[in-house]
Amino acid sequence: MNTAYAARTADELKAEYTLVKTHFDDLKAKALKLNMARGKPGKEQLDLVSDILTVLQTPEDCVVDGLDVRNYGELSGINAAKKLFAELLGCKPEECFIGGNASLTLMYDTIAKAHTHGLLHSEKPWCKEEKVKFLCPAPGYDRHFKITESFGVEMITIPMTPTGPDMDLVEDLVKDPTVKGMWCVPKYSNPDGIVYSDETIRRIAGLKAAAPDFLLMWDNAYCIHEFDGDFQPFDDILTLCREAGNPDMVFEFASTSKVTLPGAGVSVMATSVDNQKYMEKLLTIQTISYDKVNALRHVKYLKDKENTLALMKKHAAILKPKFQCVLDWLGKEIEPLEIASWQKPKGGYFVSVNTAPGLAKRTLALCKEAGVVMTGAGATFPYGKDPQDSNIRIAPSLPPVAELEAAMDVFCTCLKLAALEQKLA
Repeated sequence: MNTAYAARTADELKAEYTLVKTHFDDLKAKALKLNMARGKPGKEQLDLVSDILTVLQTPEDCVVDGLDVRNYGELSGINAAKKLFAELLGCKPEECFIGGNASLTLMYDTIAKAHTHGLLHSEKPWCKEEKVKFLCPAPGYDRHFKITESFGVEMITIPMTPTGPDMDLVEDLVKDPTVKGMWCVPKYSNPDGIVYSDETIRRIAGLKAAAPDFLLMWDNAYCIHEFDGDFQPFDDILTLCREAGNPDMVFEFASTSKVTLPGAGVSVMATSVDNQKYMEKLLTIQTISYDKVNALRHVKYLKDKENTLALMKKHAAILKPKFQCVLDWLGKEIEPLEIASWQKPKGGYFVSVNTAPGLAKRTLALCKEAGVVMTGAGATFPYGKDPQDSNIRIAPSLPPVAELEAAMDVFCTCLKLAALEQKLA
């Protein structure tokens, strides 16, 4: 029987429960150990780019524009790296600050500096404000929410729509001067895979915030990460903010974490020249310079936008079958039962599943019992609290397809079991 659970009789549901429970017990007996908790590139992707480790072989290879990258200096990074990231993001080289291997570090530093010192247009450090609030489109990236939560910021959930955050709500909330900023993953959002529409982006760039130091945290992590179809160009948020009269509002972040080696990549923080100067005064006390050797290694390896996009096509050939595996299992096993819905992304690193209310925690507990580890229920919402207990983030990138098949068998079985338990309770 392949009809929706809601349309079945109690006896039919009990018979289905017996079948599903038997299959679940069989899966448990296999003692699987599978992990789909985080969006890590798989071994095949890491092997694809490991020749980056050999592009610098002699002392002469470590000199660019007369600068020996093995030495101290150049806090904001080498010009060649700025030019590469500017080409990828669509901004200007002088707007780019080159960091270490993780853009998350730069994001944390930005919020930390706002808290301890204030931003360029802050009247005082945020730690001296009576209240600081931040807008958090959700489902969203759990690590974003952990940053603002760690500084005691009050997080306000903004519902996501198929075109991005609910902008009517955002535009209303920013009238409150205690609302100091908003997190955004504008392209292939984590976890939904939603691409913000042109209208949404322009409304964000044109926000009339009451707080003079309103901070748009624009995490463009998946800016070149298509796995299905060609590269989709994206308007430069720095230009749009400048044209809208908000030149210093946005800090944009990206990295090569899922382009080359996540543990040894290069990150970038793109923001106005005035913001750059202000932030560098604070950062120069913190560090003398980031890893310029690695930055140069990336410049020599990636070369330019055209070459980088060609590399991303090779990543896509590895990733697409994995995402297709997940979507095929959901389509075959779950869609007819009408117990969940999901996005069908064309880029990024996740598939976001929304179960019927009240099923996410139970589904993931059953998955763990059967040997499959996934991102915790609630993680995609501020404070780890999903009001519907429904969102589940699936990360298909790390396991080989054969392991994914086994993991999705477990996931679909556990979701069915959770739904049946709820129906029969």
